[in-house]
Amino acid sequence: MKLLRVGPPGAERPALLDQDGTLRDLSALVDDIDGSLLADASALDRVRAAAGAGVLPALDATGLRVGPPVGRIGKVVCIGLNYHGHAAETGQATPAEPVVFLKAADTVVGPDDTVLVPRGSVKTDWEVELAIVIGRTARYLETDEEALAHVAGYAVAHDVSEREFQIERGGTWDKGKNCETFNPLGPWLVTADEVPDPQALGLRLWVNGELKQDGHTSDQIFPVAEVVRYVSRFMTLHPGDIINTGTPAGVAMGQPEPKPYLRPGDVVELEVDGLGRQRQELKSA
Repeated sequence: MKLLRVGPPGAERPALLDQDGTLRDLSALVDDIDGSLLADASALDRVRAAAGAGVLPALDATGLRVGPPVGRIGKVVCIGLNYHGHAAETGQATPAEPVVFLKAADTVVGPDDTVLVPRGSVKTDWEVELAIVIGRTARYLETDEEALAHVAGYAVAHDVSEREFQIERGGTWDKGKNCETFNPLGPWLVTADEVPDPQALGLRLWVNGELKQDGHTSDQIFPVAEVVRYVSRFMTLHPGDIINTGTPAGVAMGQPEPKPYLRPGDVVELEVDGLGRQRQELKSA
């Protein structure tokens, strides 16, 4: 299934995109697309049954905002330097273990919402990523099979980053990762049954129509199952939590000088195979 949330910020309603590309209203069946729903197998079965029976009312998508596909996110866990190509382009050694950092849940916005360039920023960068959506409480997982069984689905994430704040201003990466609007997510949560191999997905990102990133999840240093298993040994993952799994080569930081960092007025578009497409216009904060 392709699950999504539509409507104004803070007032999104649950919806489903059916096989014909028609937007269907789920609000009579479920309150929201969130951790409570994702952890409830019977509720998801009811949604599947209703979709299969063709009884869900259609929604007019004209002018309808698409919000983040998951509501009430507890935390966003991110994996840094998780593609061989990206580590190489930034001149850093391949990590021996996953690099883990957190983004605040309030950085998450809709896939086509405005991204704000922070005040004083000169190094705002792009990062297309595959996002994991957790569906079952995960703690101390032992095997890759266990890890994948705790995944509800996948989505497109844009891990926007301010490199000066991240690298040059002291401390941890948090300052360059948690600026407002720095995690567009969606358009859809695609349930795991529709993604049989998360290591077989292409990722692409364009800036002002120019292709900048053209990668593949097969280049991940730590694949999806290993990431979930690893993170579960350091923190409890709850239904509705998000894991951004890293970005392929092609970010601005890895380009020759002068590096083409993002500016107000730029347009970024990104996609992951089967998971949909995002488009953001950048504006000043």
